[in-house]
This record gives sequence, C-alpha cells and structure tokens, in this order.
Amino acid sequence: MIKAGLISGAAMFLFVLLAAAVVSPLCALCVPLITGLAAGYLTGVFEKDPLTAVERGAYAGAIAGGLGIVGQLIASIINALVLQNPEYQINDLLGLPTADPTTVWVSSIVMACCVGLINVGLTAALGAGGGAIWKNTAGKSVPPCDMTPA
Repeated sequence: MIKAGLISGAAMFLFVLLAAAVVSPLCALCVPLITGLAAGYLTGVFEKDPLTAVERGAYAGAIAGGLGIVGQLIASIINALVLQNPEYQINDLLGLPTADPTTVWVSSIVMACCVGLINVGLTAALGAGGGAIWKNTAGKSVPPCDMTPA
C-alpha cells in the first residue's frame, strides 16, 4: 500500500506541479483520474490480497493525493511569484483593477489548498476503484490470504 502510494504520488507530484504551474491550478483536477486508479491497481499487484485490495487501494490513493498537495502548493508559490507583478496579471483584459501582491499570495495559497483537498478525495476514491479493478481482473486468480490469528 505504501509503496504503491509513493510511486503514484511521485507521478502525481510531477504532473500536478507541471499542470498547475504552467497552465492553471484547475488543470491539476485531471491528474487523480490516472494516479488514483494506478495507486489502487498497484496496491493489488504488490500485496496480492483480494479481500483488502479496495480498502488499501483507497489508502494508497490518499497517500498519492497527499504528495499531490505538496506539488500543488509549490506550483501556487511559483504562480504567486509571477503574478504579483502587475504586468503579468490578466485583470486589464477582464476590465478589473490590478490586484495587490497580498491578494495574489492569499488567493493562490487558498486555491491550492482547496484544489489539493479535492484531489486527495478524488485520488482516494479512484484508488478504491483501482483496487476493485485489480480484484475483479487479476485478483480472481489469486487465493485469498488467510491471516486470522489463532
């Protein structure tokens, strides 16, 4: 579970960092679709226990989502550094007044936290889905692991 979460989390960290810093922080909402399913499926591949694949896949997805929050926060710092300069703000195109640097920093960090928390939830839910996919495909041929204490 931890290994699958860290592998998927590393991919999520890079994808979220690139998507949120280069394009838009809202683009980071697409990343959990791939990384969540991958975390859940990898959990089943690594642990080979069909009885707990769904639950542990959700945990692995949450671990990956936690690393995604770190990438989102780093991307928001990069965006705030760029956007605190009034020349790079798109407010003039929209007919709005120029935002002061404090507003840029606060809105950037709050947006990163909100999108990051949504990503954790989505990645955990899709991690459970990835575990269910493994359980219904490759997990059918694996006997259940009976580790009940005597």
